[in-house]
Amino acid sequence: MNDKTTHFGYETVAESEKAQRVAGVFDSVARKYDIMNDLMSFGMHRLWKKFTVEIAAVRPGERVLDVAGGTADLSRAFAQRVGPDGQVWLTDINHAMLSVGRDRLLDKGINLPTAQCDAEKLPFADNSFDLVSVAFGLRNMTHKDHALAEMRRVLRPGGRLLVLEFSKIWAPLAPAYDFYSFKLLPWMGQKVAHDADSYRYLAESIRMHPDQETLAEMMRNAGLGRVQYFKLAAGAVALHRGYKL
Repeated sequence: MNDKTTHFGYETVAESEKAQRVAGVFDSVARKYDIMNDLMSFGMHRLWKKFTVEIAAVRPGERVLDVAGGTADLSRAFAQRVGPDGQVWLTDINHAMLSVGRDRLLDKGINLPTAQCDAEKLPFADNSFDLVSVAFGLRNMTHKDHALAEMRRVLRPGGRLLVLEFSKIWAPLAPAYDFYSFKLLPWMGQKVAHDADSYRYLAESIRMHPDQETLAEMMRNAGLGRVQYFKLAAGAVALHRGYKL
């Protein structure tokens, strides 16, 4: 019997329960996900993703894996860069999110391969991709170390992993950020998505996620080299990059 526990926001739950609870969150918010992203970040999430795409420096003909790709913002941008000789896979563990992302791509005339899969058990061969990205998804994974190791496994030698995620904000801004996260964010979630609890979980999951240096060390422990990170929005968000050497 597996009695190991992990966190779901501030709540302690059985490891076997977390994936189901996270799935419930994203089943609930999938259709309003993009609207809420714009509201929550005041549109800044678009700039963070644009920065990620620039740092990725994807070249024509490369193969890209977008893990926990959700509504496909990064997949669409990467597809425009790899050209007809490259390939971008959109993956997500959540069917509702994957469906929204696939439909958005098709609406733009972009037909990419998609797969519903667990980032801790990627259904791809070793050394398959030049770039692996995960944006705002790592913190929801039960075993982050396993997921990072899997993402490294499917990278080709010299390939790079990019992790865009919420992180630890500059300390003087923490009180205002806490008020926004725990008071305003659930209120917006209730008004727009009719779901305050999911956005309360969002705020809690951000606080439980490793800070910038801790995540960098986790990437090194997963076998990635030349790890560095870029603080965005006063540290509220960070982009980490590491290479399979």
